Amino acid sequence: MKFFRSLLAKYMLIIILAISIVQISYLGVAIFVLGITKTGTGDFSSGVLVESDIEEQWHAQAKNMTNATDDAITQLFQKWQEQFPTASMFWVSEEGNLLTTWNVKDQLPAKWTPAYTTQFIKERYGDDPFTVIAFLGDDISNGFIVLEIPRVAFNPPLIKVYDNYGNFLFFGVIAVILFFIVVSLLFFKGIRKRLLHLQEAMEIRDVDGLPIEIQVKKRDEIGQLEHSFNRMVCELRDSKQRQQKEEQLRRELIANLSHDLRTPLTKVRAQSYTISKEALSEEGKQALKAMDTSIVNIDALIENLMSYTLLMASKYKFEPKDINVIRFVREHLTTWYPVFEREGFTIDIELQSFEPVEWRVDPLWLGRVFDNIFQNVLRHANSGKYISVKTESTACYTAFIVEDHGQGMKNESNAKGAGIGLSIVDVMIKGMHLEWDIHSDHSGTKIIIKKSAKREK
Repeated sequence: MKFFRSLLAKYMLIIILAISIVQISYLGVAIFVLGITKTGTGDFSSGVLVESDIEEQWHAQAKNMTNATDDAITQLFQKWQEQFPTASMFWVSEEGNLLTTWNVKDQLPAKWTPAYTTQFIKERYGDDPFTVIAFLGDDISNGFIVLEIPRVAFNPPLIKVYDNYGNFLFFGVIAVILFFIVVSLLFFKGIRKRLLHLQEAMEIRDVDGLPIEIQVKKRDEIGQLEHSFNRMVCELRDSKQRQQKEEQLRRELIANLSHDLRTPLTKVRAQSYTISKEALSEEGKQALKAMDTSIVNIDALIENLMSYTLLMASKYKFEPKDINVIRFVREHLTTWYPVFEREGFTIDIELQSFEPVEWRVDPLWLGRVFDNIFQNVLRHANSGKYISVKTESTACYTAFIVEDHGQGMKNESNAKGAGIGLSIVDVMIKGMHLEWDIHSDHSGTKIIIKKSAKREK
């Protein structure tokens, strides 16, 4: 049953119908136009001619002709003429005189000699037209009568159909072929329409960004494909809902963890401050300093984790505006200058003005970008004791370049958490429609934050 609902079965049915129409048309013309009957019945009115039957009937009627007169012969010829319109007949007397003729088109001699008669019989034997010669009555003195029928009259009915209705059959076959082509085109047009409808359904998205389901009208191969597509859409929607629930749970977990971790962290910081007021040995002071550094790093990690979660949820506040970016970076560096100086860094700052000096960015976001970059320099490039902040201006872009002489990002460092910090930098830079590049090797790291001139236009 599944096969009969398939597209292959439908197309095979179309082909079978096309072939059947041709065969049925030939058979129908033969039966209903010519009235085919069984051969050998002697019924000449049916249109089926058999040479032996005609010859037998001609001899029988000639033998029964006892009164050989012109009227009797004429009536006989007329009777046969009604049955065979194309037949020709004539009567030759014993003396060889041509007497009565009927529908004779060839030129016949008025006087038949034995030699001509013999020649005539020789020429007509097995040739066209079909010729039958019979003596009248039982007495050869009455002469003989001749029947001639063109052999085309003995052609099979289908040949007659072709001869009489050849053009009709030709155009009929052409019509059947055209009908088959049209039906095939409609068949494949329907398939193409359904496939295009399925393609459109794949391209259309609902509010969740998923394809929409389509209505399944048939149970063939395309219908099964549509059903599979709908099942896939349902699975995607279920997966999307599970993902959203898991994402919501993850955000809530991170938010709760951030809050829960900061509470004891604040207490630890307060206790470390209290301990710092006490008289400590040199080793104790160093341990307390290391503890303070760890507290600062943990607090920065918690802040980065919370910020990254908000950024991924598109809930981090974003308020872009036009600012003098040279002035902004210079002022931001003043807060970091003492930090690098305390750590013994060599600081190289060259902030040359460029045009246009104003960038449309969120000051808090841009400040956070530089904070994370400077924190990474402190954590991972402390061994190089060098930081450089410069500007660069070309016909294609304007940029800030932060460079250090650390061991590069591919080397291990004691500080952890740099990955999430740079992830925040990546999201924020792209959110402000800026670009950035990182070049890092064993001799140091160079970070370029740039704004394309095309975006400015």
